[in-house]
Amino acid sequence: MPASATKPLRVAVLADSDTRWKWGALTANRIAPSGPGDPGDSAGAADIRLDGYLLRGRATPTARQLGEVGVRADSLREVTAVEFLRAMREESYDLLVLALVGGGVQAMLHGLKRIWEDRPQRPVVVTGYVGVVYEKLADGLLLRHGADLVLANSRQDAERFRAVYEGVRADSGSVTEVALPFLGGAAYTGEHDPYTVVFAAQPSVPESRKDRTYLLNRLVQHARRHPEREVLLKLRSKPGEHTTHIEELPYQKLSQRLDLPPNFRLVYGHMGEVLDRTDLLVTVSSTAALESLHRRIPTVVLTDLGVREALGNHHFVGSGCLASWDQLDAGHRPEPDEEWVARQGVAADGSYATAFDAARARIAKLLARPGGLPPLTPYYTPVTAPGYLPGILARHHLGPDGTPLPGAPAADKEPGPVRQIVRRAARGAYRHGVQRVAPVIRRMGEL
Repeated sequence: MPASATKPLRVAVLADSDTRWKWGALTANRIAPSGPGDPGDSAGAADIRLDGYLLRGRATPTARQLGEVGVRADSLREVTAVEFLRAMREESYDLLVLALVGGGVQAMLHGLKRIWEDRPQRPVVVTGYVGVVYEKLADGLLLRHGADLVLANSRQDAERFRAVYEGVRADSGSVTEVALPFLGGAAYTGEHDPYTVVFAAQPSVPESRKDRTYLLNRLVQHARRHPEREVLLKLRSKPGEHTTHIEELPYQKLSQRLDLPPNFRLVYGHMGEVLDRTDLLVTVSSTAALESLHRRIPTVVLTDLGVREALGNHHFVGSGCLASWDQLDAGHRPEPDEEWVARQGVAADGSYATAFDAARARIAKLLARPGGLPPLTPYYTPVTAPGYLPGILARHHLGPDGTPLPGAPAADKEPGPVRQIVRRAARGAYRHGVQRVAPVIRRMGEL
């Protein structure tokens, strides 16, 4: 380390769900510099070796989900937190992307700081957010503090991130403005035949059966009103699979009770491929709206259930995209506000090609730093957050100093064949409990 122009850059990505794997792997390809001191071209075409690590848990992606993401890795394996830290101690990487929920990032930062304390060289550590940041801003940001780069997906987010760090007197120099890594595709040029309406579903927004049934009924009604159109319900996962958020009431099951018109279909697959044939994208607050706006596809963020923080559609206030199904049925087509779009990292003006240049240049500079990089310094420590940090670390079987706790899974050796079988069975039972049993218990409690 660092890598040279003749040696592939070694990159590791740790992710805890299908969405975060997509973000982490695509981000790694976007921000990897070509060599020391050279930010390379803005397309992220550096020669890299990408090793993927999937953090074991309820949302560990299935093979189908990984295939749908469409991102190739040179190696990919499932690990516990302790297994991952052991791999980071034994392997030498140039760049590490932590694509995790905030608590997972914080735990890994402390664990990595501990295992690298005697190493003269360490990777550049990068983290960030999968999409729109509309809740738990301070909590999520402070849990990510300590990484070399904390990526902000837009100018607006970069300003907010720096304000939070400076407000608690934490170093804000890690905040680096980029854009969502999965934007792209051909710009919308006009209506398709047939005209296609796509509703981008979300696993947990809205949550209640009543609200989800309402949205499904309105989508079906739209299909009946317009038999000449193709109406698609774009789904994130199949029943039994987990995503970043738990889906207790899949639209697939709700739709089984309805008499669906012939021009209405449920579809899976890569969002970009679905957008290739989309004439109108409708959602409550999915990041798909930003993908659609980037391609200048007519985009609607629904107001039927209100404009509320709980739904996340409040983020789109000022976008010009807010509308209801009644308005859509009457022929209304929102016009996006160009200034708002520009502040969201959507880059529909063509500036996306250079959106990752600053991050690439910073990483190249860090890789070329004489004497290596200083130790990781998270804002939270046993001194600044003695009542909060130990619990976060313990959930990943780490002690207050980042050292694996006694009895932590695979702390000292690879699991044997029997242990692997037992672990898979236990994880299957856990997922069944989360997906099937827990929702039933919660519904019984509401009776």
